[in-house]
Formats: sequence, C-alpha cells, structure tokens
Amino acid sequence: MKYYMNVINEKGNIALEDTLLYKGAPACAGSRILEGYTPLFSAEAVKRLEENGYVISGKAHVGEFGLDLLGEFSHYDKKEGALKGAAASLVAEGAVKAALGVDMNGFTRRAAAISRVDFIKPTYGTVSRYGVISCAASGEQVGVYAGNATDTAEILNVISGHDEKDGTSLKNEKYQYTASADISGKRVCVIKELLDKADDATKANINAYIGALKKKGVEVEEISSDIFEISNIAWQILMTAETCNNVSRYDGVKYGYRAKEYKDIDELYVNSRTEGFNFLTKAVIMYGSDVLSKLRYKACYEKSLKIRRVVSEKYKELMSKYDAILTPVCSKTSYEAYDIKDAFLKVFEEGVFTSVANLIGTPAYVTKGVQLLGGHFNESALLSIAAACEGEVE
Repeated sequence: MKYYMNVINEKGNIALEDTLLYKGAPACAGSRILEGYTPLFSAEAVKRLEENGYVISGKAHVGEFGLDLLGEFSHYDKKEGALKGAAASLVAEGAVKAALGVDMNGFTRRAAAISRVDFIKPTYGTVSRYGVISCAASGEQVGVYAGNATDTAEILNVISGHDEKDGTSLKNEKYQYTASADISGKRVCVIKELLDKADDATKANINAYIGALKKKGVEVEEISSDIFEISNIAWQILMTAETCNNVSRYDGVKYGYRAKEYKDIDELYVNSRTEGFNFLTKAVIMYGSDVLSKLRYKACYEKSLKIRRVVSEKYKELMSKYDAILTPVCSKTSYEAYDIKDAFLKVFEEGVFTSVANLIGTPAYVTKGVQLLGGHFNESALLSIAAACEGEVE
C-alpha cells in the first residue's frame, strides 16, 4: 500500500484502490504497462467525496487490473505468506474511515471477508464509473470498504447518483441508503451448493450468522439453486472478452510502459505488452481472444449474453421469495501466496461465490466474513441486516 498524503479530517480519511484515478497521483492498476501514468482528473466518486469534505489520504495497491484473488500479483507490491487486500487492511487497522474499490471479479469482496471489514458492491449504474481503469465495463462497479454498515451507507450516499459523464449511469439523480430499517420478519435463504464448496471455518461463519439472523427475528431457509455455477461460467467468458478488448489500448505509444528495444511499430506493441503485462493478464487476454474468435463467438460469447438474461430472470424470481441470500464470499478464511501460473484456475473456482452480482448487476454486501446478496436497488435491506447483526457476530 502507498500513501501520498496524511491529512487528518473530522469527516474521516478515505483510501483509494489503484484502479481509481486521482488527479496528480500515479495510477497503475498494479500493472507495469501503466508505469509512470499520472491522470489529469479524478474519478467522479472521488470528486464527490472531496466536495463533501472528505480527504483522500492515499492509494492502495491492487493486483494487476484486479484480476487476481486478493491483490497478490501487483507489479509494485510483491506478497509472500498470508494474502490480504491492501485497502481492506487499511480499513481493518483503522488507518482510514473507508476506502473505494472497483468490484469486477470478486477481489474486493474476498479482501473484505479476509480482513473482516464490510464492503458493498451496489447495483450497477448507481455509482459513476467515470475515472475507473476499466476492464469489464458491463459488470464492474465502484464500491465501498468500511468498518461497519453505518459508515458504508454514509459513503455510499455521497458517491451514488447520476453522472452524465458515464454512459452506464442510471438516471436517478440521487439514491438514499439506510442501515436502520427493521429486519424482523424478513426472509433469507442459504444456497446449499455454495455452502458445500466452503471449508469448515467458512461454514462456521455462515452458521454463526444464521444464528444472529434468527435471533433478530429473520426466517432462514436452505435451498438449492444452479444459477451460481452457471453465472460464474458466463461471467468469466464475458469478463475475459471485455478485458481483452479494453487492455488493447495499452500499446506503449501514448503513455505507460514502453519497451526499450524494438525495430518497428508492430514490435513496439508486442514487446511493450509482453514485458508490461503479467502472466495472469496474458492468460485472460488469450482466453478473451478465443471466445471472441469467429469459431467460438456464438458458442461462447453470444451464449453467455443469453445466459445473462436467463439468470437475471431466475434471480428475480428467487428474490421475489426472499429479502436476501446468505452465501460464503470465498471457500476459505485465509490464503497463502502461490504461483501465478495457477491464478487463472484459482480465480475461476472462487468466482462461483461472487460472479452472479457482476453478471446481472445486483448488489452484494460483505460483513463479518459472509456475503449478503440482494435484488436490484435493495442495498438498504442488506445494510440493515448487516447493522442489526453486527453486535451478534464477532
């Protein structure tokens, strides 16, 4: 993690993950390919925080483009031993009141769970993506790390709302979120297939949270559903395809890393990208190129778009019966450093817990090491459930 300033502010200091632009501060998204890039403007969410009296105290490392599990493959921050997300760690330590991150492939939610802090990925389009170093535009969303549900709601209220600079921004001028709604009588379901994929410590977290929910008068039911496995496959295909297209802008010409040795423009592109991207990003690019190819487009990419519509309908039907879904965020409560050549498969396997929210744009909330999923625009229900159970779960 890295700091550019350390100004104490009565409203609270905010950290930014390095996938968000901050005027005058280097923005690398954990990648060598963006080495030396300094933006001339700040992300809209960052601008709104500053306009409301918050101070940006620094930036936190991320894995290259947020594609890995927990930020372990940043070009600028080599990790060994137990893995933890930098921004989540800052919040857990009390170094900042909150932090902003970009949820694209579950990295932010896993990081929050491991550090036992809160994170919300709001409904797609409710927070401006202007100023995000984008990879998978159809599913990535700016979210908030904080120490509790009240602080999460406070920051989310500041950064949400329509932004004309973002073509994916919804038209609502402003959203109002609360963490104080009554949760007694609400219904929550637990997905058996996801629980079965988790280790004993993670299952214990879920069971403890179920106990807290029941104590607060919430009805909890275990059900079976196949949409999470399907969602993961579809989202990984769409995510790799979109990332392949988006990172093609990094060619060593206008900004960022440029190879020192090349004979012509084609070799400049090839050498800069070969030296600038890590193994995981290259694997994502190759897979994305494959699913977009003429022979695979209909069977992979186009089919995944159809699956997105089907999952959205099935999820809406599920949420008509329940107020929230309780699931693990990841299969373990801790991760150790590993070889980058294993990363593509590891991220895919862990994506089963997180991908549905990215695929169809629904909100997801991490608290006390577990995940609450809701229907579109149902953030307040998730925040209120989390706030009510905070004192019941360690």
